[in-house]
Amino acid sequence: MNDELQHLKNLGKTSAQWLHAVGIHSASDLRRLGAVDAYRAVRTRGFRASKVLLYAIEGALMDVHWNDLPAERKEALNQQLDAISTRHKA
Repeated sequence: MNDELQHLKNLGKTSAQWLHAVGIHSASDLRRLGAVDAYRAVRTRGFRASKVLLYAIEGALMDVHWNDLPAERKEALNQQLDAISTRHKA
């Protein structure tokens, strides 16, 4: 099976399976949702994904290795995630 997600930088078999499990099947699905919402969907589904998955998805969208994301970008992703989490707890 030709899995489009696995061909994106940073995404391997497991992360692609997690994304498929939450209804993300293509790069355009991923772009439409964005890294933060895709990561939240995976976590909400119960998968024990670390923040590296968040950075990996963002890197895949930007076509850079997740480790090469600027620290400011990682911080912005974390702030988005925190803001959404805070809103959902209120």
